Amino acid sequence: MRADLTLAIGDYEHHRALKEGVVVPDGINLNVLTDMDSSTRHWRFLRNREFDVAECSCSSYIIARDQGLPFRALPVFPHRRFRHGFVFINTGKGITKPTDLIGRKIGVKSFQVTGVHWLRGILESEYGVPHKSIDWYAEIDEDVEFTPSPDLKLTRLRHDQSVEAMLAEGELDAVLHSDLIEPFIKKDKRVARLFADHKAEEQAYVRKTGIFPIMHVVAMREDVVAKYPWAAVNLYRAFNASKKIAAKRMENPRITPLAWYREAWEEQMEILGPDPWENGLTPQNIKTLETLVGYSHEQGLTKRRLPLDELFLDVSEGRKRGGFRI
Repeated sequence: MRADLTLAIGDYEHHRALKEGVVVPDGINLNVLTDMDSSTRHWRFLRNREFDVAECSCSSYIIARDQGLPFRALPVFPHRRFRHGFVFINTGKGITKPTDLIGRKIGVKSFQVTGVHWLRGILESEYGVPHKSIDWYAEIDEDVEFTPSPDLKLTRLRHDQSVEAMLAEGELDAVLHSDLIEPFIKKDKRVARLFADHKAEEQAYVRKTGIFPIMHVVAMREDVVAKYPWAAVNLYRAFNASKKIAAKRMENPRITPLAWYREAWEEQMEILGPDPWENGLTPQNIKTLETLVGYSHEQGLTKRRLPLDELFLDVSEGRKRGGFRI
């Protein structure tokens, strides 16, 4: 009997072959849902447990595991993004460098959203901006409830308040966000990026640390893992097969209407290597994940530094197995 599983995930090129049924996980009928924004998907999975398998916030997943919630993750990382370009400032507040953020009022979408979580850690470890020196203002509630440290200054805004509007009006000094914010998109002169050349900062960061930040993981409900203990490996293999098809397709510069697309593709390979979107607990992914786990503990989101074997399912098929002749 085949397993009927529902997967909620972003509509990314890497998953196109899964979504369209070009790649079919062995023994699994996969119902793929892509018509949700990230915050909604994470909430519905981590709070309501509506899906068998789902892409979810890496930082929220770490907190969920720390609290013993019934989820386990595959070492599949659908979404990565550098974050230096998502620090926005009010241009009238005299903020010209990262340390100018110390003691300021900073808005966030939510405190534990992974992009913001990475930024807090990067600002503290790389630029000397302690996260406890900031007055934080969060717009929406968290994917997973947590008790902030007593010395963390965190205010939850009213439903009618928006960190984006508050930044433009000067009620906040800065905003860390997971997306480009509306005032910036509309070229509001009251709002700018902290790092004007954010790409240069991001390239310097990855050259120094080797980290291409992981935003999301693919997690399964524990009851699904218990019912179909073989499904994790088969899903993992299917994700890799789909990603391989996507990489081959995206090598073609005709695939997208960008004049210098191939040059961008080659630049990425030069800086990040041949497979910056690699899955699995590879040495580089281990370093990246352990960095985020460390930030989670340092920022009071978890009670301890969780080891990766408590976070991720073992998808090993044995040494020299998994790709051998059938």
